[in-house]
Amino acid sequence: MKTLFLTTAAIAMTATLALADGHGKTVRMGTEGAYPPYNFINDAGEVDGFERELGDELCKRAELTCEWVTNEWDSIIPNLVSGNYDTIIAGMSITDERDEVIDFTQNYTLPDPSAYLVASPDADIAGGVVAAQTNTIQAAFIAESGATLVEFATPEETIAAVKNGEADAVLADKAFLSPIEADDPDLMFMEQEELIGGGIGMGLRESDGELRDKFDAAIQSMKDDGSLNALLDKWEIGGSF
Repeated sequence: MKTLFLTTAAIAMTATLALADGHGKTVRMGTEGAYPPYNFINDAGEVDGFERELGDELCKRAELTCEWVTNEWDSIIPNLVSGNYDTIIAGMSITDERDEVIDFTQNYTLPDPSAYLVASPDADIAGGVVAAQTNTIQAAFIAESGATLVEFATPEETIAAVKNGEADAVLADKAFLSPIEADDPDLMFMEQEELIGGGIGMGLRESDGELRDKFDAAIQSMKDDGSLNALLDKWEIGGSF
């Protein structure tokens, strides 16, 4: 699961732009649109994926009118705080660092293993060059290991770095990497995996407690009736509640 770090000082500069009540009649659902199977843009140019289906169902259960907004990953938290949309539903791990900046619903996925995708079974993932998307839990993990971290703005660029020899491996959510590995005979998984992150939840402004509670209750109802597990199975995202 991906994570983003933002300092308290940065939030202080953007918080003054936030709307007082967090949303009006329509709740704007912010996502990246570039991280399948969680979220992506389909051939019709619309947001699609696990989180699109989940978000639409949560809005229905919470009796909310919702619309979808896409935003680049690096600025997704600042633009939530400044009021450009009302939620983040974008494959984001719940972390202590982010909890200091924004609020969260309960998790709607369990922690997903992070996997190493390589072009050679002899790839050096311990001391070599490992790619990750900027400001993710995988990037933070590599930075603290003995490997050399190389960061890219998008997930696609991390894959390209392995294919063109710029990196020995890419570390990312296994749910994201699995279809890529299955479709490309030149790429393979290393046996070693990393369990990092605490599951994914929806991010909201700290001032939007009422909206958070509505989505929290909707997530819990999907856990209780098994529909969340069915959705996780459909999109082949590991772990069930």
